[in-house]
Amino acid sequence: MALSIGVCSRSSFDFVEVPFSKLSKGRVVCPVVSRDIRIRKLRLKHKCFASSGNVTRELDSEENASASSSEEEEEVDLSHVIKFKMSDFKIHDRVSIGLGNRGGELVYEATVEEASSPLFNTRVVLRLLVSAQAKRRGNRAIEVLKKLSRQRLMYHSYSMQVHGYVCSSTTDDSSSFILVHGYHGSSSLRHWLQQSDWLPTLEATLALDEESVRKVGDDTVGGPAVSRKLRLIRILMRDLLIGVNYLHSHGLAHTELRIENLHISPVDKHIKVGILGNAADFHDYGPDDNKTESYIDRRKLMIAFDMRCVGFIMAKMVLKDLMDPLIFAKFKAFLSKGNDPSCLREFLMHLVSKNSSDNVGFQILDRNWGAGWNLLALLLATKPTQRISCLNALRHPFLCGPKWRVDPTMDMIRWSLGSTAVRITEEYIYGMQQRRKISHFIELMEMSNPHSKPRNWLELLPGKWRLLYSTGRHIGLTLRQPTTRVLIGNVHLKVMKLSKRNATFSLESDIGFKVMQGQDWSHDKSGTAGKLQSTSLSKLRAGKRLYMKEEAATRMSASTPDVSDSILEKMSSKKWRKIIPIREFPSSLPVAKLACADVDITLRLDEPLASDTKTAQTVIREVRMQVPPELFDLSKIVCGTYVDTRLLVVRSVNGSALLFVRALESC
Repeated sequence: MALSIGVCSRSSFDFVEVPFSKLSKGRVVCPVVSRDIRIRKLRLKHKCFASSGNVTRELDSEENASASSSEEEEEVDLSHVIKFKMSDFKIHDRVSIGLGNRGGELVYEATVEEASSPLFNTRVVLRLLVSAQAKRRGNRAIEVLKKLSRQRLMYHSYSMQVHGYVCSSTTDDSSSFILVHGYHGSSSLRHWLQQSDWLPTLEATLALDEESVRKVGDDTVGGPAVSRKLRLIRILMRDLLIGVNYLHSHGLAHTELRIENLHISPVDKHIKVGILGNAADFHDYGPDDNKTESYIDRRKLMIAFDMRCVGFIMAKMVLKDLMDPLIFAKFKAFLSKGNDPSCLREFLMHLVSKNSSDNVGFQILDRNWGAGWNLLALLLATKPTQRISCLNALRHPFLCGPKWRVDPTMDMIRWSLGSTAVRITEEYIYGMQQRRKISHFIELMEMSNPHSKPRNWLELLPGKWRLLYSTGRHIGLTLRQPTTRVLIGNVHLKVMKLSKRNATFSLESDIGFKVMQGQDWSHDKSGTAGKLQSTSLSKLRAGKRLYMKEEAATRMSASTPDVSDSILEKMSSKKWRKIIPIREFPSSLPVAKLACADVDITLRLDEPLASDTKTAQTVIREVRMQVPPELFDLSKIVCGTYVDTRLLVVRSVNGSALLFVRALESC
């Protein structure tokens, strides 16, 4: 005996196909999840019976029973959609897992059996709208279809196709009805990504070949898992952005973009952005002269909301750990607290690296000089006005393959320079070639500093910064046998604004370390924890950094790289000349001058070394040996040469540069 089932669902639940068990009189109770008391009262009313005929009668009875409440609903023009009857359908005995994600509705799958229908033998989805909110969504989906009918091809490509509604045999009132829309596969994008073999399965579904990948600027298929996943993400993200831009260009905002609402059609290989039941107009009135400004503000805010949702979808596609609701909740909490999205990499390294099975997502976002992190930061920008649009996102280097030439903006160039410098420091193999590269990138960052005036530093400088690299002296542990073995942890520079009027700051260097007892290094690196802190007051003033022209005879030996000449040679190359037109190295650059006062130093050691004065002296000596001297004596920091929301570069009295990345307050 064939079984028929409907699904009533809620967005906060995950759904699976329900196993059927035979009950008395051949009856199967439909699992109904309700959001309020009104829906709970309907739980006993909506049941699934053991034959398609009973299901049909149940749907018909629901239409007739709710006809009396239709007078309260708003009149909606339904002349542009198809009016069906329940006799036109053959109800299936199961519902796909990817269709149940809304409350106040029952979902059925069916096939059109009416030979005269243009959808004859087509698989469709029937949504029995139960609650008032669900009915409004259904009416809105049909209303939006009329507005988008001028470009029906685009609508069919990027949205679930709303075919019409099922009317009652006794009344033409459409306020209570069953919405009929297209079937675009059994799984939402969320369920695709949760499969263990989602990558090859999705590649097979999209039938990727050289012609399809050429649409994203690539000309190869296959390859390593990172390249395959990046290629697939480019295809999906570009398709999603085209669909969202199609709505925005018609004065609509989706407002409900979630990974659970996206479906990939195996027929036309496009992403469907849902049935648009919650689509909102940019304006409910004609944008006349008196309301133009209000209309523009509303439009920007609604587009920015959609782009933020696109950013969440991209983050989940790239970083599989964010599919975990607990981890994603922490991810959203980080953004809701006002933290800048440009620091997401630093945050996610602490959030997902401990439990992550692989680092493919980080590799994807780090490719192309960190372009993925840049796009993610622009999609999730704290201020709505700073979020990227669909068209600009489609031109972003992260979504353009190697065969497409993209002219990067100056902001993207700065981001790329900083990301590359950070990646080199993480390799922790500081040979001469790497040290030269880092010096090159730091010099280029300083020359392209967007915030050269002190008033910009007043807002960007305060915070907690983690030391990444120093171009000065490097003394490690490999070739030395120190009397006290000290393992340096994180080194932070905390900047606190004391007086905005006088541009006064409090600087504090925080050096964490562990002291290992014994003559040899042990496998257990727990040791005795300690902390060395230096504090000082500093005033911010405008200044200039002068580049001295040295004669060839007085230049330093070849063992020390001449950074300025190397930078000038690189900038004059054909690759960089179009981006940064610099013919000669500047004689000076504007900087933020830091005038520090006296320095206070505090050392703290845990037991059992807290009362050992001799050990404390050797610990301080060893910490000073390994840490740049500017962080022990803050008065040696003389100026800041580069700052943005993510990175900071300061120079010391001897000319060496210190590169910092903005750290989390909890780290």
